[in-house]
Amino acid sequence: MKIKFAPRLLMTAAVVSLVFVSCRKEKDDDDKETTSARDNALAESTFSDVVNIADQAATGSLATYFAPNSSEYKSAASMLSTCATITNDTVAVPHMLTINFGTTNCLCNDGRYRRGIINVSYTGMYRDSASTHTITFSNYYVENNKVSGTKTVVNNGHNAAGHLTYAVTVNGQIDKALGGTITWTSNRTREWLVGESTPTWGDDIYLITGSATGVSTPASGTSTSYTINITQALRKELGCRHFVSGKFELTPSGKATRYVDFGTGACDNTAMVTINGHNYNVTLN
Repeated sequence: MKIKFAPRLLMTAAVVSLVFVSCRKEKDDDDKETTSARDNALAESTFSDVVNIADQAATGSLATYFAPNSSEYKSAASMLSTCATITNDTVAVPHMLTINFGTTNCLCNDGRYRRGIINVSYTGMYRDSASTHTITFSNYYVENNKVSGTKTVVNNGHNAAGHLTYAVTVNGQIDKALGGTITWTSNRTREWLVGESTPTWGDDIYLITGSATGVSTPASGTSTSYTINITQALRKELGCRHFVSGKFELTPSGKATRYVDFGTGACDNTAMVTINGHNYNVTLN
């Protein structure tokens, strides 16, 4: 039987790390502001990473599920590293999982440096109806960016189609290492479309709907707020790094809406961004 603590989903915002490919003259595509897109992607990936880390720290094998610091927690396939100390208090109510990377930067298996603590308070297993998983942080840094706030995942049970659904909310802030802050709020519904009954992760598929808002505040300058609205459910296949289909809109304050399209199902690293009627091919990092 598959035991899962939290969805291993990377809500990477596709508009970031954009490589615009266009032969239009400068006067035709002068709206190239991507700060809000880059900051949104940083928030998306950072707060998604903590779910992946909690998942990998808690899952293990059936035999080692409650064994702190099992080598399975820190295999090459995991984002964790040998410096991560994991404890799982199943006596406390709610239960508490703690992942401590220490007080100095630790190079993790995904190539990112982390320090500090991720705390996960949970009332039941990921697949248990009405279970809640709440993630908070204690002096937690990723690549010297300080992460704070709360992420909550609530199991809403099976929908009419027989699929488990989850309400996922984030209220967080990132203090960037080079100065400036990102405040980010996300409210989404996640539907477990395929893979609930199998013992492997690679066949899992989720559909994601909902919205987000953010404010990018540079070290010097004016803050920019933006909104994101998913207009066609984003399809995440865990065997692929990026979304394989779906659409969303990103609207920075005072700027034109950016329309992002992930295509029709190919497991690749491309998307299409439309700004002011101009289409740009995007390569995703």
